[in-house]
Amino acid sequence: MREKKILIVDDQYGIRILLFEVLGKEGYTTFQAANGKKALEIVEKESPDLVILDMKIPGMDGIEILKHIKKINKDIKVIMMTAYGELDMIKEATQLGASTHFTKPFDIDELRLAVSKQLVS
Repeated sequence: MREKKILIVDDQYGIRILLFEVLGKEGYTTFQAANGKKALEIVEKESPDLVILDMKIPGMDGIEILKHIKKINKDIKVIMMTAYGELDMIKEATQLGASTHFTKPFDIDELRLAVSKQLVS
């Protein structure tokens, strides 16, 4: 069985590194991107199994990135992260195919569990 690939998309360096390290220790191959352009390049090149995507990213927002990801490969699972209670955006993200979402600050163990659940199904 090949290693599952996860892409972490967040403009906050600290969150990217935290998730990169935690998920790397879980045995996943992890990639990271600070913006939409880089994220989509990685999606096209690496075809990750799961993308952890921040809703608020300068330039291209999470919804826009999500639409592009699903256009490239509708089977890629996406977990959205948001620092704000933007329920309308979360609702839209879910309609566009996001599997679940987390509000920052999130519980790292809950996120790890959600990731492993997404990658089993």
